Amino acid sequence: MLIREATAADWPQIWPFLHTIVAAGDTFTWDRDITEAGARAMWMKEAPGRTFVAVDEDGTVLGTAETHRNQMGGGSHVANAGFMVDPRHTGRGVARALCAHVLEQARADGYRSMQFNAVVETNHRAVALWQSLGFEVLTTVPEAFQHPDKGYVGLLVMYRRL
Repeated sequence: MLIREATAADWPQIWPFLHTIVAAGDTFTWDRDITEAGARAMWMKEAPGRTFVAVDEDGTVLGTAETHRNQMGGGSHVANAGFMVDPRHTGRGVARALCAHVLEQARADGYRSMQFNAVVETNHRAVALWQSLGFEVLTTVPEAFQHPDKGYVGLLVMYRRL
C-alpha cells in the first residue's frame, strides 16, 4: 500500500465510503445527512491541514486521513486528525499505516503532540488501535455522543506526544 497526499481526483473514491461511515452515525460526530459538498469541504484540507489516501497497487483508495491544527493561536502546535477506512478493506492494516504516516508527518510539520477530541468510546477497534500507537485516554466526556443503537455514550479525549 502507498500513502500519499490526496488530490481532487481521489474524492470520487473517498466519498462513497466516507458517506457510508458518516451515515451509519456510530463513529463520527458529523451530521449523518451531510451533503457531498459539505463533506468534501470538511475532509479535503487546505494548508496547513493535509489529507492523505492509502492506495493499493491498482490505485484503489483503501482509506483516508486528514490532519489539521487542533486549535488556533497558542494551541496551534497540537495536531488533530481523522481517519476513515473503506469497510471493504478493513483488517488489512490500513488505519494503522495511515495513523503512523500522519504521526510522522505531523512531527515533520512541527507539531509537538496530537489530540483526538472525540473518539466514540464504543468504537473499540479504533480505541485499541490508537492506544497501541501510544495514545492515552485523558478523559471521557459522559454521554457526549448519541449512538444510533446504544443511546448516549461517552466521547474520549486521547493524546500523544510527538
